[in-house]
Amino acid sequence: MALRGILARYLLRETGQTWLVTTGVLLLILVVYQFTQVLSDAAAASLPRDQILRVLGLTSVQLLAILTPVALFLAVLIALGRLYRDSEMSALLACGIGPVNLYRPLMLQAAALAVLVGWLALVVSPAANRQIETIAEQARQRADLGLLQAGRFMTFGNTGMVVYAERRGPDGSLENVFVQRRSGAEIELILARRAWQGNDDPTGTRVLRFSDGRRYQGIPGQPEFEIVTFKEHGIPFSIPAADNLNLDPDARPLKWLLASADSEDRAELQWRLSLPLTVLVLTILAVPLSRSTPRQGRYSGLMIGILVFILYANLLTAARVWVEREDVPVWLGLWWVHALFAVAGLYLVARQQRGYRRRGSVA
Repeated sequence: MALRGILARYLLRETGQTWLVTTGVLLLILVVYQFTQVLSDAAAASLPRDQILRVLGLTSVQLLAILTPVALFLAVLIALGRLYRDSEMSALLACGIGPVNLYRPLMLQAAALAVLVGWLALVVSPAANRQIETIAEQARQRADLGLLQAGRFMTFGNTGMVVYAERRGPDGSLENVFVQRRSGAEIELILARRAWQGNDDPTGTRVLRFSDGRRYQGIPGQPEFEIVTFKEHGIPFSIPAADNLNLDPDARPLKWLLASADSEDRAELQWRLSLPLTVLVLTILAVPLSRSTPRQGRYSGLMIGILVFILYANLLTAARVWVEREDVPVWLGLWWVHALFAVAGLYLVARQQRGYRRRGSVA
C-alpha cells in the first residue's frame, strides 16, 4: 500500500507539472494567434479598440476549456513515456504494479479536471461568448466615424454602406470620401470632398453628411443613371436596439439549450457535455498508447497519440455537424464517438494487462 501511495503521488506530480507546462505553451500559441484576429476585427471597426484586451481575455477562457483535455492527454503520454524510456516502468512491473494500477491516480486527476472543464464549457465559455457578442454589437451600434481608418474600405455600422476616405482631417472629419450602398438592384455611389457625422437624433436616427461632391444612382448595366452635384448632402440611418441579441449557439445559456428542440441547440449542448467526457476518454487511451520499448523512438508513442487525438477530434466535429443536419438521431449524437474510443482504450489496456500477467506467471 505504501508503494502504491508513493506511486500515486509520483504520477500526479509528473503529469501535473507536464500538464501545466503543456497548457501554458498551447494557450500562449493560440492567444498570440487570436490576438492577430482581434486586432484585425478592431481595424475593421468590428470591435472597439479600447476593448481589445478584454476580448482577448474572454477568448482565452474559451480556449482553456478546449485545451485542457488535449494538454492532459499529452501530459500523460509524455510522463508515462519517460517512465518506459528510463526503465522505471520495468521496475514498477517487477514490484507487481501493472498497467491497471496506474489508472487510480490518473483517473482521479482526470475527474477533477473534467469537473473544471465542464464548468468552463457549460457556464463560463458561453457567458464569455455573450460578452464578446455584446461588445461587437455595441461597436456596430456606435457606427461612429471615429472607428473608421483612413486608407481602408470599411463597412459602416449596420447600414451596409462601404466607406473609404483618403485621409482624416484635424477636426476628425474624413476627406476625399467614397461611399457605396445598395438598395435591391440599385446602387448609389457618393464622391465627396469631406464627410462627417451629424448629431444623434432623439429617435435613434443619425445623419452622415457630405459636402462638395457628386451622387450617382442607378442599376449596374443600365444606361440610365441619375447624377447629382451637391454642395451638401446627408444620408440618415437608424441604429437598432441591442436589447435582444440574436445569440449564436455557442453563446446561448444552458437553460436555453436544455429547453430547445432545435437541432443546432441539441448539437451545441452535446458538444459542451463532450468536453469533460473527452478528458476521461483521453486519459483511458493515454495509458496504453504511452507504452514503448527502449529500441523505439523517443517520441513514437507521442506521435501515435497525436494521430489518435486528431482522429477523435475530427470524428466529434463530424458527428456534431451530422446532429445539426439531423443526419443522425439525437440519442446517438456524439456519444458513439466517445464510446468507440473508450472501448478501444479499455481493450488496449486489457491486452496489455494480460501480457503483464503472463510475464508474471512465467517468472
